[in-house]
Amino acid sequence: MRFWIFLVPLLLISCLGQKSIDGVLDMHNQETVPYIKVPELVKSEGYALLDTRKREEYEVSHLKNAHWVGNDQINLEEVTALFPNKDTAIVVYCSIGVRSEDIGERLQDAGYTNVKNLYGGIFEWKNKGYPVLDPTGKKTEKVHAYNTYWGRLLTNADKVYSP
Repeated sequence: MRFWIFLVPLLLISCLGQKSIDGVLDMHNQETVPYIKVPELVKSEGYALLDTRKREEYEVSHLKNAHWVGNDQINLEEVTALFPNKDTAIVVYCSIGVRSEDIGERLQDAGYTNVKNLYGGIFEWKNKGYPVLDPTGKKTEKVHAYNTYWGRLLTNADKVYSP
C-alpha cells in the first residue's frame, strides 16, 4: 500500500508535465544543443534552417528556406557540401525539438560550432501563428502531426497524419 502512495502522485506529475511542449522537452531533452525560441528566430537573419523530420512530414509543410536533411537518414556529407563553413549559423528543427536535438549533436560532433535547436519546433512555430509552406512554396495551414500523442501539442494547424 505504501508503494502506491508514492507511485500514484509521481505518475500524475509525470503525465501532467507531458501535456505541454515545455514538459515534453524537459523530459526528453538534455539541452546539449542550445535552444533558439521562435520570436528570436523570427527577428534573426542568416540562419540556415535544417528540417530533421521524416521526408513525408517535410512534404506536408516546412519553414521557408528550410533544407530537408532527415533524421535517421541524414547524410552529413550532404550537409557539409551545403554548408562547408563549420561556423555557419544553423537552426535544426523537427516537430517539437526532440529529434532535432539528436541531429544538432551530430552536427556539433562533425565540427559545426554555431548550431541551435528551435524550441518547440514547427509545432511552436505554427502555434504562434507563423507561416509554413507546402512543397510548391505556398502557405498552408497543414502540419504533419507525427502521431496522435505528439499531435496534441499542435494547436494552431490542420493536423495531417501518415496513413
